Amino acid sequence: MSTRRLLAVVVLVPLLAALALWAFAWPAARTAPRDLPLGVAGPAAATAQVEERLRQHEGAFEIHRYADERAARAAIEDRTVYGAVVVTAGGPTLLTASAASPVVAQLLQQAVTERPAAGGGQVRTVDVVPASASDPRGAALSSSVLPLALSGIVAGAVVTLLGLRGVRAVTALVLGAALVGAVAAALAHSWLGALAGNWWAEAGTLALATLAVSAAVAGLAALAGPAGIGVVAFVVMFLGNPFSGASSAPQLLPEPVGAIGQWLPPGASATLLRSVSFFDGAAATGPALTLTWWAALGLGAVVLGDTLRSRSRGTASATDERTLAAIG
Repeated sequence: MSTRRLLAVVVLVPLLAALALWAFAWPAARTAPRDLPLGVAGPAAATAQVEERLRQHEGAFEIHRYADERAARAAIEDRTVYGAVVVTAGGPTLLTASAASPVVAQLLQQAVTERPAAGGGQVRTVDVVPASASDPRGAALSSSVLPLALSGIVAGAVVTLLGLRGVRAVTALVLGAALVGAVAAALAHSWLGALAGNWWAEAGTLALATLAVSAAVAGLAALAGPAGIGVVAFVVMFLGNPFSGASSAPQLLPEPVGAIGQWLPPGASATLLRSVSFFDGAAATGPALTLTWWAALGLGAVVLGDTLRSRSRGTASATDERTLAAIG
């Protein structure tokens, strides 16, 4: 038995290390724009050259056309596109939104200004929705993904290991998530100044992100036993965190990694937090629903697991009573 355990450890450790390197290093090494939504505004004749230049980056951009700068700005503020090239008689202007992704904003500047602009004019860059002045690179926001995931995993594991069941477990998970959300908002918004939206909306987002993970951990553990903790932790840490695109953008990750990441709590929470903090809630419905489903299904599993356990105990007791009666 000891030899088998030794072999299991010898094989398992390198396998986990390889898996971790694949999950974290591969998306980072393959970061590049893939159908990145980008607007082009102005008369068709004036924007033709710009569109032709953008198409030379094959598969990099998904071009959205707008009549003028006002429409392009509205699209950026609605999170329909990450930026836009506006061509007017006065020359071209690149509109960016570093709040959506500082990495994408820099990438667009390089892609649009690396060659002479349409008409030979100098490209002017305007940051329509800037990141916080205290966190211009978005480092604090992207760094919040891992602590929130860890907090959720720990909270769900603690509730499970302490033996909390049913309503008591649900209450502990909800209150714990609310407390994490308030503390995280106090640190990221009030102290670091990395967030710039409504404080309560940000706290709610951070709380929901934590609850989505903690409820999933406790819920699967209630149905499958302690092994459920490891399963959710694996999915969240080895897939959700590196696939989140929090430090760049989902459209910069290899396909289908970016899409998968948005269906997992870390990616959905990063997207929702950006929308709530900098875009007045624009495009928040999708990630909010994703986190809500994770939380609702997890809490439902907690209650279901307690119900099944109670029925099992009741059935076992009834069987024992019948056995004793038969013996008597």
